[in-house]
Parts: sequence; structure tokens; C-alpha cells
Amino acid sequence: MKKNITAFLICTGGPESKKKTIVELQNQKLVDKSCLLTISSIKENFEGTQLFKVDNFFSSNTIKLINENTKTPFALFVTQDAEIEFGQFCLERFLSIAESSEAGLLYSDYYDIKDGSMTLHPVIDYQLGSIRDNFDFGPLILLRKESLNNYLKNKNAKYKYAGLYDFCLNISREYPVLRIPEYLYACKETDTLESGEKIFDYVDPKNAEVQLEMEKAATEHLKKINAFLYPEFKEVKDFDQKFTFKASVIIPVKNRAKTIADAVNSALKQITNFPFNIIAVDNHSTDGTTKILKSISANDDRIIHLIPERKDLGIGGCWNEAVHNSNCGKFSVQLDSDDLYCDENTLQKIINVFDAEGCAMVIGSYKITDFNLNEIPPGIIDHKEWTAENGRNNALRINGLGAPRAFYTPILRKLKIPNVSYGEDYAVVLAVSRLYKIARIYEPVYLCRRWEGNSDAALSIEKQNANNFYKDKIRTLEILARQRLNSEKPGKI
Repeated sequence: MKKNITAFLICTGGPESKKKTIVELQNQKLVDKSCLLTISSIKENFEGTQLFKVDNFFSSNTIKLINENTKTPFALFVTQDAEIEFGQFCLERFLSIAESSEAGLLYSDYYDIKDGSMTLHPVIDYQLGSIRDNFDFGPLILLRKESLNNYLKNKNAKYKYAGLYDFCLNISREYPVLRIPEYLYACKETDTLESGEKIFDYVDPKNAEVQLEMEKAATEHLKKINAFLYPEFKEVKDFDQKFTFKASVIIPVKNRAKTIADAVNSALKQITNFPFNIIAVDNHSTDGTTKILKSISANDDRIIHLIPERKDLGIGGCWNEAVHNSNCGKFSVQLDSDDLYCDENTLQKIINVFDAEGCAMVIGSYKITDFNLNEIPPGIIDHKEWTAENGRNNALRINGLGAPRAFYTPILRKLKIPNVSYGEDYAVVLAVSRLYKIARIYEPVYLCRRWEGNSDAALSIEKQNANNFYKDKIRTLEILARQRLNSEKPGKI
């Protein structure tokens, strides 16, 4: 059997830490040789392997090194410092599909090994919109040597952190990127962060240099697929709609008896120089939320308590009910049913930005707290990666854009919000940003409470996959829309 694969393994400790995986590779008939990649200086080496010192595991130089040391048709890259156990005919299956499909990159479902037990770890299919830099290929990817050659032949970029990401984007433009929906290997888990913690990694100030590189790679990719938008925006015109209120605080709610009174009172305390109201869309609560809202609204006519006739509404659908209500104000401002405004000036600050900027949307910054409003890590989420020049392009790479989100109501009425309960906010922000200017507030004006009952709680891998697949699909649809926009009027809106 021909040895068609060269293996490369990340090694953060000594070579002995990779012994089990290396022995497994040496027993694979398709593997020509195994190479260890290390950042630190290590003199000793494991017998039968080559040791290479690199500047960063995912740099452009590392991609170049892998290419130079791959004399076989394929390179196997183990992208985590993890223990890998290869399943029955694992590499044979990878190679068979690679040779019959012309794929440039292949990955598969796998098993997690934790505390001696093995659990399923499915991944999701790659699509046009899978351009976020944290796409989960799993710890094992098979790369076509030809794709490495083509990437390096046409590339001048030198990334310290975004080399592998840039390479994967390049592959997606030139070759199929295929997932094998089979559990072909097992990985001993090393990342113990809960899903709720991982989602904020990209806003950590310590990662600013990394994020700038990722943004540069993503921006270049969008230009090459004709989905890049220049900072030119449609004017936000008066849609000739009459409004009694200048602003409405929108609170979609279902079964939040524990928090809804706090949220509504936070809105009632707002001090403004304009009339506003609160539209609470009660999505058929069964836990006492309805009774609480009826009691509060009976004592303050600024509260509009809506119970939709429809029974099929997600959070986005509840927003549509509020926005299309005749009592909705000129600007629609978010307040989730378990969150609070930072102080009594939040609403005025947001509307001041609309008045000053003439924008279609304002996005604030928030502070993460526990249920009792004590700040918890990572603290303030300000999304300073957003820039006026490139924010709407970079928005396709990241998973969120901040809170609270506020909209010029006529545009929101025109766009409509997807009737789902995850990603509906992200979808509408992308749609707004395609044509209109979005303004930002970088100081915290919102308190996002994390507790066992809300959507930031730790998620199962299946739920994470469903969420990620939906957001990737939203990105796919948005990229297609932007490509069409550019094809109709190249480089302009």
C-alpha cells in the first residue's frame, strides 16, 4: 500500500506527550512520516519523527513548512495538542474520499474522550458562509498537497496567527471542502471551557492582534468572492410614517416570571426629553409572567402588553409583532426580558446617537453580570473590532455585534426579522449593514445577566452545531445578496 500521507502534529510539551499518537501513526500503513511542530526549543525527539520549531502553529510560515516537508499527495494536520486514536480504516476512508472527490480539505465527525468515557462529537458541513475564523473542523484535517502548492504560489501574505485561516479560505475558493459524516477517530479532550465562555474569546483585548489579522484575511477573501462592501451608505430617509412616540422599548418574553419585572422597571426608570413607551410581547407565558405584566401595565399606560394571536412565534416573530404595532415608536430599542439598562440615561443616549448620526441602527456595549448584577468575566463586551470603514464586512467573520440593538423602525418594518429564537438579531444587523450606516456606543449602557435559565448557559454540542449552522446559513444568504449587489453596481451600493 502506497504511503500517501505526511502527518504533522502540534506539540506544546515534550515529544513524550505525543507518544501514543505517534505510535498510532507509525502503525498506519498510509503514513510516510510524522513531524512534530513546536514553538519552544526542544532538543530530544521521538524516534521515527522529525521535529520542527515554528513561530506559531497557525502562521503562514507553518503552512509553508508543511508544504515543503510534504512529499506525499496529502498532509494530515492535527491542529490541537491532543491525543488521537484512529478508528477502523480511518485514514483509508479519508484518502478514498479525497482521491474520488478532488477535495482540498477533508474533516470528519469524531468522538470525545473525557474521564475515560467516549461521547459523540459531530461537526457541521462547510458552506459559503462558513467564513468565521472559529469554524470547527475538529482536530484532524487532511490537506491536498496540490492545494498547498497553489496557495503558496499565489500568496504574498505573511500572517503570524491567521495563516491556517487564510489558507482554509483560499481552499474554499478553489476546491471542495468536505465533511465526512462518520465518526472516524477519537480525541482526548483538552479544552475544558464551557460553550458560554468560548463565545467571548474573540472580544478579549489580549487577542486584539490576532483579530486584526483574522479581519485582514476575511476582508481579502470577501474581495476575491465579490462580496466586499465599501463604506458608502444609502441615506436614511423619512418613510412618511407617523409616530406618536419617538422610541419604543421592545421586550419579547416567554416564561420569565423571575426577571420580567426587573426588565420593565428598568425601562420605566428611563429619563428622556421625548415620549416613549414599552411594548412587552408576551409569547403565551405559563409561569406567571402574564399576571406580572398585567399588574404592572395596569398602573402605567406607557406599557403595552401584547399577547400575540399566533402560537408559532420565536423571538424574531415577537419583535415583528411589536415593530408592526401601530403604537411602536420611530425607534425600536432592545431590552431582553432578563436584562437591564445600566442606568436611567441609556435610552436618551441611544436616541441622541440616532439624531446626531442619521443612521439606521445603533448598537451599544454591555456588561456581563450574574443574576445579582455582580460583574463576571469577561466583563465589558464593547466590540471595538467594529470600525466605520470595515465593520459591515468584518461582521461576517464574527458571531455577534453587541447590545442593546436599536433600529429606525420604518427600515425594520421593511426588512422583517427572521421568526427564530437564535441568530435573528445577527441576521437583521447584517441586512441593515448591507445598505445603511450603523453607529456604535462603546461605553456599557446595558447589563446582560447570565444565569441558568438564559441562552448563555452551557450548550450541548448538538445545540452549538445547530446554532452555528444557522448563523453560517445566514452568512451564506448575506454573501449571496452582497455579491448580487456588487454585480449590479460594482464596488458601490
